[in-house]
Amino acid sequence: MSIAELHIGLEAPPARLTLAGTALFLDLDGTLAPIAERPQDVRPDPRRTSLIERLLAGLDGRLAVVSGRSLEDIDHILEGTVTTVAAIHGLIRRDAGGVVGQAAPHPGLAQAAARLKAFAAREDDLLIEDKGLSLALHYRQARHLAQDARDLAAAIATETGLTFQPGDMVVELRTPGASKGDSIRAFMTEQPFAGAVPVFLGDDFTDEHGFFAVNTLGGYGVLVGPDRRTVARYRLDDVEAALAWLEAAR
Repeated sequence: MSIAELHIGLEAPPARLTLAGTALFLDLDGTLAPIAERPQDVRPDPRRTSLIERLLAGLDGRLAVVSGRSLEDIDHILEGTVTTVAAIHGLIRRDAGGVVGQAAPHPGLAQAAARLKAFAAREDDLLIEDKGLSLALHYRQARHLAQDARDLAAAIATETGLTFQPGDMVVELRTPGASKGDSIRAFMTEQPFAGAVPVFLGDDFTDEHGFFAVNTLGGYGVLVGPDRRTVARYRLDDVEAALAWLEAAR
């Protein structure tokens, strides 16, 4: 997928979701949970947990979370309700049977960690998140260093061969490998997802690979947040709108 394939998303929200025959793929931060100042500030929520449990029952298990979070973080935030998960943007994938597969860590991660730690020492509000297969530098609380953070991460990626992945107030250096779209495609070849129509909700540019995947598989993507260039077909204003749309599903 290239930038040239992106277009301005539709303002119209999607019609009410029909659970029968649907395979539902959900991002976490910015989609099911509001973006927090620090990643660790996102915690379990009774409303979200209850909603996911109801969706899982209505979809006969055809629900997966596809997130940049670590597998441990996802399980904690969602209180272990979802078995089928793609974590760290697809580098770790746990199937409906609970079998976990993951990429091998890239040897450049140690060098990247040292460089990022030296940079983060400049200011207390810079936060490094070590996910094992990737390193994320969060600058939401130090936005004046955004360009410096992006430039450093891009340079490290060039030097080490790590994948440079920008996000919402974060830059990530990840082991090269599967994307969110690759994970969705893999899930769709397996039970209970095979033969269903895929729908993916996400908010960040990192979700575009997932939107592209569901489009090519006969489904559609839903962008959560302000309108921007995207391959998603529909849009919902924010996390509250996304939760309300999912709660109305029948």
